[in-house]
Amino acid sequence: MKARLGIAPIAWWNDDLPELSDDVSLETCLAQAREAGFTGMETGRRFPMNAAELRPVLERQGMQVCGGWFSGLLLDGDIEAEKDRIAEQIALFKAVGAPCIVYGEIAGSIQGDRTAPLAGKRRLTESEIRTYGHKMTAFAEWCADEGMPIAYHHHMAAVIETEAELDLLMRHSGAALPLLYDAGHMAFAGGDVLAVIDKHHARISHVHTKDVRQAVIDGLDRRRESFLDAVIKGAFTVPGDGSLDFEAIVKRLADHGYEGWFVVEAEQDPAKNPPLEMAKIGHTELLRVMAAAGYTVEA
Repeated sequence: MKARLGIAPIAWWNDDLPELSDDVSLETCLAQAREAGFTGMETGRRFPMNAAELRPVLERQGMQVCGGWFSGLLLDGDIEAEKDRIAEQIALFKAVGAPCIVYGEIAGSIQGDRTAPLAGKRRLTESEIRTYGHKMTAFAEWCADEGMPIAYHHHMAAVIETEAELDLLMRHSGAALPLLYDAGHMAFAGGDVLAVIDKHHARISHVHTKDVRQAVIDGLDRRRESFLDAVIKGAFTVPGDGSLDFEAIVKRLADHGYEGWFVVEAEQDPAKNPPLEMAKIGHTELLRVMAAAGYTVEA
């Protein structure tokens, strides 16, 4: 089985918390990721949305785009409006050969609001999730027809956060809606990270290898503290530096035949956790667990 290893720029510059950002250029970010051993990077706020400008930068560093976030508003919005909003990103990602767009629902989400406590997140009824699942399926079908699939990102403080919420979304959406599996977000939400793979492996098209510091999560007051408070406190980290058993996680994905990108996405304070150093830790651990699971890591 084949795997590719990527990383997200959120360790270098945080799009939601600019104060958690190194003052580094896109070229430096890509160069450090390549030095750590990664061959792909997801997009972030310092990436140009123009292929003619971006492609030479990627080529100079021997890197490729392995995904990237899209802030979706489909929950409360209109499919036609979302088509217009995502069109530029689809064009860019097709031009640079990206595997997918990471769809993150921000309608109803409090993930970017530091004043909103975790316990106050919006909760949907099953009927609302059914309606949303149908809309997401239709939107995913359109994106695939346009030549760029999406991968749905379950996320802390968003409307699809918990294992139960994800189960309902998968039940009420079609196979055309692929899933981005993120063990860190699922663990933070109190879910069973291996059971989620067992239940939804047929839909998993993209993987984020985000680790957690469980002691930080356990110490949060969810009635007062926000998702961004948790990030600042160090809830997330790279594989090999946290509490999750990534060897078990990767072996379970291998058992179900997953092939594709494994992307380190670990937002934390770069002053306390230097991005290059953390990237090297994450890459080393991923190489170890990939070998244990029987993956061949492609350059």
